[in-house]
Amino acid sequence: MPNPTPSPKPRGKSRKSFWLKQIIMWHWMSSALSLIGLVLFAVTGFTLNHAADIEGKAQIVEHAAQVPAPLQSLIAPDDKPDTKKPLPPKIAAWVAKEFKVQAGGEAEWSFDTVYLPLPRPGGDAWVSLDRETGEATSEDSDRGVIAYLNDLHKGRNSGGEWSWFLDVFAFACLVFALTGLVLLWLHAHNRKTTWPLVAGGFVIPAAIAVIFIH
Repeated sequence: MPNPTPSPKPRGKSRKSFWLKQIIMWHWMSSALSLIGLVLFAVTGFTLNHAADIEGKAQIVEHAAQVPAPLQSLIAPDDKPDTKKPLPPKIAAWVAKEFKVQAGGEAEWSFDTVYLPLPRPGGDAWVSLDRETGEATSEDSDRGVIAYLNDLHKGRNSGGEWSWFLDVFAFACLVFALTGLVLLWLHAHNRKTTWPLVAGGFVIPAAIAVIFIH
């Protein structure tokens, strides 16, 4: 006897199965993308909350040098008002080589000094050039690995590439959370504590904020 033709699945069930597969796929993809970032931000959330107790004392290195005579004319005093502009290319190259720094970005030009700030995650640095004498001084402070990770958490002095990563990471976390909420809703009838736990995740921080933060 020929095998009976299988009856087609109801369209409603087929559509529900399709969307369930889509939600599960987006949930695991977003979790994979955001996993390392979530671990990093969870750890640095703790270290930021206890920054005063965890971060060590900054290590400071100072250095002094003399701008070569042929280059001093590039920073010589003039009658122009205070301004912000990049270092001349030859001065920038000399500063980068002498002080082992990235000498890009805008410097602050006053009548007697050219000051180049060099902030970075986990530390800070600057180079100062005396426009009259050509004396160059620098200071570099390093606050350690924990401070570096804390600054990455805040996006402090981290550059445009890291800012783009934070945007992508935030979107991945949002997809992970929303698809997780849908999966909670789909399985909540078998897990009675689902919505009380979800409500607790909202009520507890809201109550702390209202009662204790003023």
